[in-house]
Amino acid sequence: MNSFRVVCWVVWCLGFVGAANVSSSRPAIVNIGAIFNLDSILGKVAKITLEEAVKDVNADSSILHGTKIVLTMQNSNYSGFLGMVQALRFMETDVVAIIGPQSSVVAHIISHVANELRVPLLSFAATDPTLTSLQFPFFVRTTQSDLYQMKAVAEIIDYYGWKEVIAIYVDDDYGRNGVAALDDELAARRCRISFKEGINSGTEVNRGEITSLLVKVALMQSRVIVLHAQTDYGFMVFNVARYLGMTNNGYVWIVTDWLSSLLDSASLPSETMDVLQGVLVLRQHTPDSDRKRGFVSRWNKLTGGSLGLHSYGLYAYDSVWLVARALDDFFSQGGVLSSTNYTSLGGGDDKGSDLNLDAMSIFDNGTLLLNNILQSDFVGLSGRMKFEADRSLVHPAYDVLNVVGSGLRRVGYWSNYSGLSIVSPEILYAKPPNRSSANQNLYSVIWPGETFSKPRGWVFPNNGRQLRIGVPIRVSYREFVSPVKGTEMFKGFCVDVFTAALNLLPYAVPYQFVPFGDGHKNPSYTELVRLITTGYIFLVQYFDGAIGDIAIVTNRTRVVDFTQPYAASGLVVVAPFTKINSGGWAFLQPFTPLMWIVTACFFLFIGIVIWILEHRINDEFRGPPRQQIITLLWFSLSTLFFSHRENTMSGLGRFVMLLWLFVVLILTSSYTASLTSILTVQQLSSPISGIDSLKAGDEPIGYQVGSFAEHYLTQDIGISKSRLIALGTPEEYAMALKLGPKKRGGVAAIVDERPYVEIFLSSQCTFRIVGQEFTRSGWGFAFPRDSPLAEDMSTAILQLSETGDLQRIHDKWMTRSSCLDNAEIDSDRLQLKSFWGLFLICGIACFVALLLHFLQIMFQLWKSPPSEPPPSTTAWSISGRFQRFLSLIDEKEDPPTSNGRKRERSLEDQLVRQPKRVQLQLQTTNRNGT
Repeated sequence: MNSFRVVCWVVWCLGFVGAANVSSSRPAIVNIGAIFNLDSILGKVAKITLEEAVKDVNADSSILHGTKIVLTMQNSNYSGFLGMVQALRFMETDVVAIIGPQSSVVAHIISHVANELRVPLLSFAATDPTLTSLQFPFFVRTTQSDLYQMKAVAEIIDYYGWKEVIAIYVDDDYGRNGVAALDDELAARRCRISFKEGINSGTEVNRGEITSLLVKVALMQSRVIVLHAQTDYGFMVFNVARYLGMTNNGYVWIVTDWLSSLLDSASLPSETMDVLQGVLVLRQHTPDSDRKRGFVSRWNKLTGGSLGLHSYGLYAYDSVWLVARALDDFFSQGGVLSSTNYTSLGGGDDKGSDLNLDAMSIFDNGTLLLNNILQSDFVGLSGRMKFEADRSLVHPAYDVLNVVGSGLRRVGYWSNYSGLSIVSPEILYAKPPNRSSANQNLYSVIWPGETFSKPRGWVFPNNGRQLRIGVPIRVSYREFVSPVKGTEMFKGFCVDVFTAALNLLPYAVPYQFVPFGDGHKNPSYTELVRLITTGYIFLVQYFDGAIGDIAIVTNRTRVVDFTQPYAASGLVVVAPFTKINSGGWAFLQPFTPLMWIVTACFFLFIGIVIWILEHRINDEFRGPPRQQIITLLWFSLSTLFFSHRENTMSGLGRFVMLLWLFVVLILTSSYTASLTSILTVQQLSSPISGIDSLKAGDEPIGYQVGSFAEHYLTQDIGISKSRLIALGTPEEYAMALKLGPKKRGGVAAIVDERPYVEIFLSSQCTFRIVGQEFTRSGWGFAFPRDSPLAEDMSTAILQLSETGDLQRIHDKWMTRSSCLDNAEIDSDRLQLKSFWGLFLICGIACFVALLLHFLQIMFQLWKSPPSEPPPSTTAWSISGRFQRFLSLIDEKEDPPTSNGRKRERSLEDQLVRQPKRVQLQLQTTNRNGT
């Protein structure tokens, strides 16, 4: 027990001594400086919030445990020089941290002083994204960087589908670096700043300079304007813009958070608000909380409603608490507020200076305090105060606002976590991030001119220059595009589609056709497309677009944007062909030899099976062997025509016959269909089967001059360029194909796009397309990358297709192939040469049958001489035998009987089988007898 008491006493003593040491290391006061423009709206709000924050910190004993913060404020008046002087004065009072400045220009200068003297500089309003920790390690931004604000602006522009914007900014570090960040973010979304210019950042706003700037902007194509300025400059821009009519329907104004801070802090006259109607504004998002609502209520009591509270004021308030919490951790870690005289400036020689440079000192433990600031994590009025690895605050977010009436209307949010949404970022933080385009949403916006319709965002520049549209001068296939003699106009299928699409646009397009090519050969379409982006004459773009039969291929889409294809296209192979005549033995072609053999064997096999099944019970399958063999063969072959007369009596026989007749039905139907196809469909043959056979061979191949086929065959297919022969006209096509690959100048086949080939084959009936179309592409109109006209023209082309106008234009210029008509007529006519084999077989069969018949009669004539010879033996020998021969031909012979038994026939049966003359005699005899 005594030893336990001793241990407790020792522990208590050690704790008392430790507490005394901690208490003794904490000073009574800590000096903190603040530098900002006290006369600005932002500065007035910040002054009050800083003072209230110091009061709250000093009143909370749990923070600094008795240590009080003393805040000293200095006015920089937006001057970098004054800001530096005030910062140096702070160094004479041993300040441990400086809050401010609000200006990025001043922050750049003061940061050098803070780095040298190791004093943390916490800015609640300097948003220049180039103020980074790499250059200024002691600079801490306690608000959001403009890097995120510009990212939000870029996503808004991309959300509405605008591709080009104009940036107007104040010409200082804040404006230039902010717009540079915007340019990078737009480029990542395939958008761009088409024009940007800064406003002189002098103390006085020059209205004439701004007027000159906006006049230039009014002549530009883009109607989306991003204004990144300060209060005085911004309002002057809007006043001049209203005077020039640039705040009306068709314009889009996107303003950064300087405007929302002003509107949150002060009530503007109705005349000023009228100028701002329809403007989109960003504001740093600060989540709602009970503490924030309580402070807003307290603020209204302090100011009496004469001054509003904006987001920068909340960040200024949290900056004081950030320093206080860092100091508390600093003292808890044993940090001491000690300093070392700064001697490297040569202060000993400037003792008479008002700056007292010899009194300045380096904060020995400034790095420790800076680390504590960066490691802080608490929830303030502006939200969570925690720094990422790059020293930016976590969860950057902005409110997207629309100026409507006398105030601001929220249309959505932007957060770096999930992009644009109509749901508060705090709700989305609890869900997985979703940056898909379908998840990006904003409420409807009332745009300038009091319209809900989204502005197009661009117009044709009002600078008197027409669009230069390049048109190729073709030598061949002039149905697609060709110049009109004596004029500067063009005609053809492509030109009609282009003008029809332009007529559907809701605005006028001033343009002029500029011919491209020398008129002696087809120009290079790849070069035509390249001149849209790289060709300039006297600093003017050579082509603003190109129309014609321009194929949409990969290497061209890398430099320009194409419209929706208005004509289907693709590479095909054209080669000569020979017609395969059906011939006299065409009826044998439906079945292969093996099929004929198997079919014949099955006919015989089925006859044998039926004979076996019917022989015992069916008299029609009985008799002498010779007769049974004949019956078997006749029965089996007659089933081919379903004309067998022998009845099947057994159940098994009928079952076999049912299945066999079904098989015969299928065989005859298939044979008939195949033979019909052989006889009526034109059969063509070509030594070239397609692109694969061309690639495998070494024959020369033709292509059209200026076509992308050359590049495709050599680069993609791998065919040697030495095998390719350039051809310019359809006549050259026909001549080269007729010469063939063996003669000089001839080719085995031609590779070209289908539209050209269809026109070529309409007049050349000895050639055909072989194989399948081995590329899939189309023809489109080319415009510069991200051109809004390309998108509108695509919509117009789709509308032409839906209404049928595109097909009507096609039918106007593309005639139907006459070769196909003739081929169809010829193939429907059946000629004798296709059937002479059948007639030959039938004729031979008839001749053989007659020959055997007459031989039988001659044999009977020789075997049975006449009973009464005529008086003259010689006469009888000639005429008698001939008369006997004729009588034998006319004589009726009884059919053979089975087993020597004759069947009895009725009188009616005999009458049916006797000649008509005998039937008449019998009928007369019967009547007389009756």
